[in-house]
Amino acid sequence: MDMEGTEKAYTTMSFAGVANIVLGIIVIAVGVFAGTFTIVTGASLMRDKKTLTF
Repeated sequence: MDMEGTEKAYTTMSFAGVANIVLGIIVIAVGVFAGTFTIVTGASLMRDKKTLTF
């Protein structure tokens, strides 16, 4: 592999590493949002349960 091919390989690996880090941050952010949303919605349902009459 010549020098140009090696540089291309390192550039590709660098891009893949950055893309994986960005994707990981996005997945963590979505997970935190989904968990918070679920907790808030569940608390709201439990609070409103007291006012239900059958």
